Amino acid sequence: MHIADGVISISVAVTTTAAAVGLLAYSLKGTKEAEIPRISLLAGAFFVASLINIPIGPTSVHPLLGGFLGLALGRRAPFAIFIGLVLQAVLFQHGGISTFGANLLLMSIPALLIYWLFSYSSKLPAFLKGFLAGFVAICIGVFLLMVLLLFSDSRYGEGAFSVIRIMFFAYLPLALLEGVLTGFAIKHLAAMRSTLFMGKVEGERK
Repeated sequence: MHIADGVISISVAVTTTAAAVGLLAYSLKGTKEAEIPRISLLAGAFFVASLINIPIGPTSVHPLLGGFLGLALGRRAPFAIFIGLVLQAVLFQHGGISTFGANLLLMSIPALLIYWLFSYSSKLPAFLKGFLAGFVAICIGVFLLMVLLLFSDSRYGEGAFSVIRIMFFAYLPLALLEGVLTGFAIKHLAAMRSTLFMGKVEGERK
C-alpha cells in the first residue's frame, strides 16, 4: 500500500504530511522505556512483512499487520510503523519521499481504529477478534487510499479497469488472508501471554 512519488497531488501530499506529524506526536506522547522493546520488535515484524509486495498500478499489495499492531501496540502502533517505513525508505527505497506522510497515515489510522474498536471488547473470542481486526484494518486502509487517489485525480476512478477497481479486487483476498493469520496469531499469543497486548484480549481460552 506504499504510494510512490508523483501519484498524489502536491496539496494532498502536504496535507497528509502535516496530519502524519500530528499523529506521530500523539503516538509518541507518554511513551515509557518499558514499551520500547515491544515497539522495536513489532516495528521489525512490520518492516519485514511490508517488503513482501506485488506492484499494482500506483501502489503495491503486501501484508500490513494493521490489525495486529493495533491490538498489540495500541496508540504506539504509528510509532512502530514510522520506524518500519523509515528503514524501508533508507535501505530499499521502498515508498516515496514526498508521500511518506500519506503512507504513514494509510497504515497507522487503521491500526489506531482497530485499537479503539476492538482492544477493550470482552465478548469476542480471540480468534474472531483477530480475524475482524486484520480484515477490517485492510479494508479501512484501502478505503483511505482510494480517497487520497480520488482527491488527487478523479481519473483514478474512471473506466471499467480503473486503478480503484483493480485495487479493490487485489486487496480483497489479502484482507481475508490477513484476517485469518491475525486471528490465529492473536489466539495463540493471547493464550500464551496476554500481557503482550496494550488492549486486553479476552476470550482467548475459549
